[in-house]
Amino acid sequence: MNNYSIISSLLDNDFYKFTMQNAVIKLFPSAIAKYEFINRGNHSFPNNFAEILKEILNQMALLKLSNKEKVFLEKNCPYLDSSYIDFLDKYQYNPNEVNIYQKGRNIKMNIEGLWSRTILWEVPLMAIISELYYKLTDKKRISDKKIIFLIKRKLKKYKKLNAKIGEFGTRRRYSYQVHKLVFKVLMEEGYPFFLGSSNVHLSQIFSIKPIGTQGHEWVMFHAAKYGFKTADRIAMENWLNVYNGNLGIALSDTYTSSIFFKNFNKKLSNAFKGIRHDSGDPIFFTKKAIEHYKKFKINPIQKKIIFSDNLTPDKVARISSFCKNKITPFFGIGTNFTNDVGVHSMNIVIKMIKAIPKKEWISVVKLSNVKEKSTGKKNMIFLAKKDLHL
Repeated sequence: MNNYSIISSLLDNDFYKFTMQNAVIKLFPSAIAKYEFINRGNHSFPNNFAEILKEILNQMALLKLSNKEKVFLEKNCPYLDSSYIDFLDKYQYNPNEVNIYQKGRNIKMNIEGLWSRTILWEVPLMAIISELYYKLTDKKRISDKKIIFLIKRKLKKYKKLNAKIGEFGTRRRYSYQVHKLVFKVLMEEGYPFFLGSSNVHLSQIFSIKPIGTQGHEWVMFHAAKYGFKTADRIAMENWLNVYNGNLGIALSDTYTSSIFFKNFNKKLSNAFKGIRHDSGDPIFFTKKAIEHYKKFKINPIQKKIIFSDNLTPDKVARISSFCKNKITPFFGIGTNFTNDVGVHSMNIVIKMIKAIPKKEWISVVKLSNVKEKSTGKKNMIFLAKKDLHL
């Protein structure tokens, strides 16, 4: 038995995984999904990494929602169905859904099963891989004191900019311990600019509402079921139907923002409180968004853009100054909070690669606004681009 118990709560995950899981159970309970680990940074994994990882996943099967956690969800997330919270109350991770094997220094991994179950694996798995990698390769971090100093210095900059910020750093954190330390400083020093975190477990510990809406897989699945051209629109309509206008931030770059804006009609533009930017030039995107809202006679200042693409204080300063008096920005800061500790952060992702929306497997792709962030089989990416005239 190893001593690497990294995830100690079922809620140590991003909030949008639970909001999507609730929607999946409601609308697509029999859908099946397959995810794949992608080592974008070509990291070299130490011997025995896969074996230790498997042991940790076996320990995760013991995690259960505590009564305190259940009460927290009921109180702070009233838009989650009570039947869904009952489902979560009985939910346990099944390590058999995850296949891991190691060849030399390379790790291969996929996750397969009911979408409503496998949806929760991605974020904690990435957090485990990241923390375990640093432990086994002995990558030492800076001291707690230095981390606290850095976070306070960043907060000073954000306060000066009047920037509203959230913490989105679970998946690529250096460790759980660092994440908790960062969260503590944000809670103590961040008022009134720190609006919350996507991590539900730490939100519960520190008594703050978790934040988040939906991820790319929501739209990717809709493309498998309804085709690329209408995926954005139907995904948004379904989201509205499930949440009645709550959690109203639309994701704008699954099939590039130009395709998104074509789908983001007047009704949806009015109904959603804002949009999330996750790839491509943020200034160019902001201009497009403002133009789009004005076309429908919607005042852009009443709408939000959640920026969440690899943010640093300098990037936030540039975006803030451009958005001033034009549209309302919010910044979801991930790795720069939870893994700015003197080591290289890992460049890894876990993405849905296939789904069975009806009867057979269909490959899914994400096109994004930048080539590096696109995922999926080459032939399917080619088909999607052809279909969308990109």
